[in-house]
Amino acid sequence: MQIGNFNTDQKVFIIAELSANHAGSLELALKSIKAAKEAGADAIKIQTYTPDSLTLDSDKEDFIIKGGLWDKRRLYELYESAKTPYEWHKQIFKTAKDENIICFSSPFAKKDVDFLRQFDPIAYKIASFEANDEEFVRYIAKENKTTIVSTGIASEEELFKICEIFKEEKNSQLIFLKCTSAYPTKISDMNLRAIISLKEKFGVEVGLSDHSFGHLAPVMAVALGARVIEKHFMLDKNLESEDSKFSLDFNEFKAMTKAVREAESALGNGSLELNEKTLKNRTFARSLYASKDIKKGEIFSEENIKSVRPSFGLHPKFYKEILGKKATRDIEFGEALKEKDFR
Repeated sequence: MQIGNFNTDQKVFIIAELSANHAGSLELALKSIKAAKEAGADAIKIQTYTPDSLTLDSDKEDFIIKGGLWDKRRLYELYESAKTPYEWHKQIFKTAKDENIICFSSPFAKKDVDFLRQFDPIAYKIASFEANDEEFVRYIAKENKTTIVSTGIASEEELFKICEIFKEEKNSQLIFLKCTSAYPTKISDMNLRAIISLKEKFGVEVGLSDHSFGHLAPVMAVALGARVIEKHFMLDKNLESEDSKFSLDFNEFKAMTKAVREAESALGNGSLELNEKTLKNRTFARSLYASKDIKKGEIFSEENIKSVRPSFGLHPKFYKEILGKKATRDIEFGEALKEKDFR
């Protein structure tokens, strides 16, 4: 999948999700972009919304969070606190361009998409909580940009519908990210095999949006076929934000990118052909050698030939063929046997 000038067929696309980890500071947001690039991220992703993009300014019980990381907070207040202000976007996109890191965003309403259009982002991200809004999904599909969708709380039926919408809008640039919508996520709740299921069932590029601690899940996801990894990023552990409790700091993110790169390198190309290094090590494979001095005309037997390391003699497959044959020359103990040595 082509994402701007990045090709996921050649390399895993690593996204640093800034989300609310600017902690209300534009300066911190800009520093985070530079740090994400240094930590090995291929892209920085922000979120573009106002509280009205997401919810109503209501005190009713329906709009109060119950349990979890944001227990008892009003939805409107949470989103007001966590938003990346519209007025920051120009500097954010410019800084990303200056740092040569891809920048794109998650819009949450049509007006957010309209606002982002001026920056010509190379991609859009749809959060799983918006994946059931068919009208919104179609609005983004019409942009004809690469679109990354977190599957999180989306049902199988809703995911099929998203595929249908993108097909109708002639947009084939669709990526599904396996996601567990828990903040933070327990490793035991990850269900990473779903990455394989998503690829097989929907025929789209797949990846992982991860809210777990550490980088075990991203490395395993790459081994299962993920070509996109998204992880929340923050500058350091002293940061307090709505998302800091399930984010990686600079050193942790850098360690994750290194581990992901090593994992994709270890996967190789799947070929069964022996490479140059392996062929060189075949020196230590077995072959046939004289295990005793053998006179010309003497019969080869289990007493005077043996399959041993190294591999400079005949292949062991000739062992039974040689037995009972006569030596064509005098052969010393420890000499490698050749085809011309028997008749």
